[in-house]
Amino acid sequence: MFRIPCLVLVLVFWGPVHGGPQTNLHPNMTDQELFWGTDQYDFSVVLPAAGLECFWHFAHRGERFYLSFMVQWVTGVGHDRHLSVTVNAPSSLVVSTVDDARGQINFEAEETGFYQMCFSNFHNHFGTMQVFLSFGVYYDGYQEPAKSKEEEKKKKEEVSKELNNTLSVIEDATHKVENHVFHMFRYYNFGRMRKSADYFLLLSNSQYISWWSMALSLLIVTSGYLQLLFLKRLFITKSGTEEEKPRC
Repeated sequence: MFRIPCLVLVLVFWGPVHGGPQTNLHPNMTDQELFWGTDQYDFSVVLPAAGLECFWHFAHRGERFYLSFMVQWVTGVGHDRHLSVTVNAPSSLVVSTVDDARGQINFEAEETGFYQMCFSNFHNHFGTMQVFLSFGVYYDGYQEPAKSKEEEKKKKEEVSKELNNTLSVIEDATHKVENHVFHMFRYYNFGRMRKSADYFLLLSNSQYISWWSMALSLLIVTSGYLQLLFLKRLFITKSGTEEEKPRC
């Protein structure tokens, strides 16, 4: 009788042990198939004085990797708008470096893996800057492995048929239009970054001019008052006896 409750407890806890959470969400897909696809990210990041921020993005060998950045505003004493950008390959080799307030990096990936993008604000030891980033990967001629195998079979079966049919022409035209729209959005994004940077620069110049105008106005009023006070003291006469009057 004592073994029956123990057996019931074992059966109760046996189910949850074997029915735990599933760690592999796509058991039939490899990493190569999961990471394929065109993507893009754009956001702003604030770098503190002498700060460093790094991001990683996956890319396949033979595909295009791009990065666009622009410094929007800088605050602090003796600030510099230059930003040091470094892109490293998955093997830790330096792919490209840029040291400027704005720039673009575009290259063909030589390795498959996560590429590292580091942004350093070492030029400003007492200044904080905000940077707008836009990076991603685009694929000109990518096709999934299963679809490529099916297309190869169809091509072997349709060797005697016409190659340039209406559906293939429409599909090629659609892919071209999609690719052109994607690149147009990239250039539009870079123009938006430039517009925002110019806006912050105008605000900074407006504040600079306002403070200097107030300082110069106060200086002019103060100097005029001191001059008037000095001239007024030259005409002060003292009343007294003849012995106290100044003599030549």
